[in-house]
Amino acid sequence: MPGCARRAALAVLIAFATGAGRAGATPDVQDPALATRVTTLANGLTVLTLVDPSTPAVSFQMWVRVGSKDEARYTGIAHLFEHMMFRGTDRLPPESHERLVTARGGQVNAYTTDDVTVFHEDIAPDSLPLVIELEAERVANLKITDEVLASEKQVVLEERRLRSEDSPQGRAFEALLALAFAAHPYRVPTIGWRSDVEAVTAEICRRFFKTYYAPNNIVISVAGSFDADDALARIRRAFGGLERVAEIPRNPTKEIEQRGERRELIHLDVRSPILAAAWHAPKTGDPDGPALDVASGVLSGGRSSRLYRRLVYDEQQALAAEGAYWELQEAGLFYAFAMVRPDGDIDRVERGFFDEIARLRKEPVSPAELARAKRQIEVDLIARSNTAHALAARIAGDYVAFGRIRPLEERLRGYRAVTAADVQRVARSYLIDDQRSVVHVIAPPGSTPRRAPPQPGAVPPGAPEAR
Repeated sequence: MPGCARRAALAVLIAFATGAGRAGATPDVQDPALATRVTTLANGLTVLTLVDPSTPAVSFQMWVRVGSKDEARYTGIAHLFEHMMFRGTDRLPPESHERLVTARGGQVNAYTTDDVTVFHEDIAPDSLPLVIELEAERVANLKITDEVLASEKQVVLEERRLRSEDSPQGRAFEALLALAFAAHPYRVPTIGWRSDVEAVTAEICRRFFKTYYAPNNIVISVAGSFDADDALARIRRAFGGLERVAEIPRNPTKEIEQRGERRELIHLDVRSPILAAAWHAPKTGDPDGPALDVASGVLSGGRSSRLYRRLVYDEQQALAAEGAYWELQEAGLFYAFAMVRPDGDIDRVERGFFDEIARLRKEPVSPAELARAKRQIEVDLIARSNTAHALAARIAGDYVAFGRIRPLEERLRGYRAVTAADVQRVARSYLIDDQRSVVHVIAPPGSTPRRAPPQPGAVPPGAPEAR
């Protein structure tokens, strides 16, 4: 970001932090992302380049348009390739990709969501040619053998055990997704089901890789201090020989209308029960999105939110209460959860929980609550333009989801326009009692739980699965 843009962004952040910015009057800010250059190679590979000479770093990100929603028969394959991509080729030994980047002071990682798989490196400018060659090498020549697959299966299954099977929060979110999405593949956890991961074969993985890791299914995003013409020339040479595929299958299943509340009770060795609830919400980019974000901020956005104040401070029945409007490419969820104190009453927590949902429908939020929720969202949006990594992620995420880069001012304008009436309207439209899904995680009857209470701050259901 140019220096003047950074100063403008900092001024906005300071104004919000000190309360100087009045609600609905966010200052205009310069948006470096508007300088993004979009290039499409002959084989369909899309390259986004955003030059920012004020930063000493470069972020190279490869966004593959494949996530758990694209898995037809075996779940967890998209996430499995997040790991497999680091296992080398005939020219590169296992894990050498990461070693070569970190030896130069760079950082490398990857994550998988329901919609995409992302590989990213944050590096010094002189390492960009190396990263381009490394990424092209593994896309073109990834080694997928029975031996490699067996090794990575064990890694993934252990990750699944830690994040899902032995985690009360993981269990709650898996159950919540399976309840809320009765038909759509979003109901399946990104990491997949254990039996599928155990059963998948190298041949199935090779077919999946050939289909989805094609150049016309990949978006490369480069942001920071670099020569865009030189980088594009190198990307053309490294990736230009990859062959596009004629057809990229997508799962056609659509979610069915929910007619009645859905519930699940999970018995687990926990001292601190968990209550989680979710409602269907629109997909990313919907006009109601800003109002839903603001509604979630009022209800469960931090320690000043309604749920936290009531359940943690006033009634002292919970350790934490959080939530969000979770946007996906084909659907969305409005969710919230509470971690109940070991000596608390989960039924009492649920009554308070849904009382606050009802109040959001019945009463307009106060001017102070509205301003606070909007301020939190806007500060977060501006902060996402402060690093090369954040910029590369933002422009790629927008392009993959919408086919364009959304101006920051456009998004800020959407949040500034949200009124108390809008918040009440979306609460009435989406937070309907007979369209909610509810999960309780409690200790089995008569047991003496040994597991310590989970730490406040749960991983959202669609959180990236970092290596």
